[in-house]
Amino acid sequence: MKENRQNYYGNLCTEMYEILHEKAPKEELAFYLSYAKTGDKILEPLCGSGRFLVPFLERGYDIQGMDLSQEMIQKARQKNPEVKITQADLIGFVSKERFDYIFIPSGSISLFTQTDRCKAALRKLKELLAPQGKLVFSAETMADRCADDMDYQVLARVKTKEGFDMILKSKNTYDAKTQTQFSPGIYELYDHGHLLQSEIMDFQIHLYQYGEMEQRLREAGFTSIITYASYQKEIADSQSRMFLFECS
Repeated sequence: MKENRQNYYGNLCTEMYEILHEKAPKEELAFYLSYAKTGDKILEPLCGSGRFLVPFLERGYDIQGMDLSQEMIQKARQKNPEVKITQADLIGFVSKERFDYIFIPSGSISLFTQTDRCKAALRKLKELLAPQGKLVFSAETMADRCADDMDYQVLARVKTKEGFDMILKSKNTYDAKTQTQFSPGIYELYDHGHLLQSEIMDFQIHLYQYGEMEQRLREAGFTSIITYASYQKEIADSQSRMFLFECS
């Protein structure tokens, strides 16, 4: 069984993710594309397997990505060998370039569950922006909380291209004090009932309340912050179930 690392997408996790989420949802992709301008330098941190990055590249945008998972980066390069992706942790990412547009879709900012690391990530994003640059991203909210389940349950079953069976077992607990949802997963690969490989993922996300991220963004140096409740850019409030942030 491979090493257990918090929120690291290993081989089996990456394979299942790619089968279940190969392409970006159309409405979400259109939302992030709406901010892109020809000639902009664009960065997608935490770009994963490139399901957003590749469509941007195919539309002619000057985009590069960054991700910690080598397995995810390999998947992106299989989709399009011309992708420019750096393997790095966001907080430690170093670039001489400054970007006109940075976006992080799919609530991935919530993977920074520790307050100090999230604040450091936001400061890094502010540092990477050009003077008139714009940061756009989404965060997981209380609406994404799963019911507590102390026992592992089969969450997904897929068939790989090689004909093997892959199973994800997961359970959920929520820590109200830190607003962290813990959903450890066990990925198992089978050939006709024979276990070939297993992998553990320590999956954790921070669930945001209205106003919480806005305060962190102000502390990171952002002065213009708009919070949306939908991909149609409806303004969010404390009752909204989705938070999308546009900041500069």
